[in-house]
Amino acid sequence: MSKSWLITGASSGLGRIMTEDLLERGDKVVATIRRKDALTDLEREYGDRLIVMMLEMTDTVAIRSAVAGAFGHVGRIDVVVSNAGYGVFGAAEEVADADIDRQIATNLTGSIQLIRAVLPYLRQQGGGRIMQVSSEGGQIAYPNFSLYHTTKWGIEGFIESVAQEVAPFRIDCIIVEPGPTGTNFAAGMVHAAPMAVYDDTPAGAVRKAIDAGTFPINGDARRTVAAMIAAADSEKPPFRLPLGSKAYDNITRELASRLTSIETQRDVAYSADGKR
Repeated sequence: MSKSWLITGASSGLGRIMTEDLLERGDKVVATIRRKDALTDLEREYGDRLIVMMLEMTDTVAIRSAVAGAFGHVGRIDVVVSNAGYGVFGAAEEVADADIDRQIATNLTGSIQLIRAVLPYLRQQGGGRIMQVSSEGGQIAYPNFSLYHTTKWGIEGFIESVAQEVAPFRIDCIIVEPGPTGTNFAAGMVHAAPMAVYDDTPAGAVRKAIDAGTFPINGDARRTVAAMIAAADSEKPPFRLPLGSKAYDNITRELASRLTSIETQRDVAYSADGKR
């Protein structure tokens, strides 16, 4: 049985590939884009099975209007994929105030408002699935990506709470955590003006690797999308879905290290309790 999907950030990258694959298998997609005519070829090929909407994720009113339009056009939407986002690259001290505001408004606040907007419709139709595209960067951190990590750690905390709130309404949530993947993510990054003081630091090392094209990227975009679709199709989807060996290895190593560090503080933690 075919499904209906709402996908944000479908102009390129994982969102574009997911839109292509779903249409090819016979599903219906409402795709939001920021770049006009980004999906014109797919509109010609698939006709009314693809509904394209222009959407700026920093505009809460526009998000609510797009969601209302999507459910109005399609009726039932089985899976909402919150995918839109980009990266600001630079040490925290280097990043411009305006870039901080826009990064948070797009990746974090925009994703929050999208999910808030779809919840009443999913409740009314008796359930559905929300797939939030996060990153391994929602569990670990690299130098020079502090603002990007802020948004991904933030949205994961939001989903952790919302998933518990909406489970009684048969609404499932999936957090997708890809590692470095072969998309055009790097091309879309906003680069802060570098400060020479960071040249010989971990931040400088990451900058040099990005500039030289030597930062390791071993995730395959199409295989990543295939795993995302399979998770959304499954009877009991995973709550977290790390994708790529680098993501899996980095996340498991970081969680183990964090647990070990916390366990050494057990006595101190218990000492902060009030006396009974």
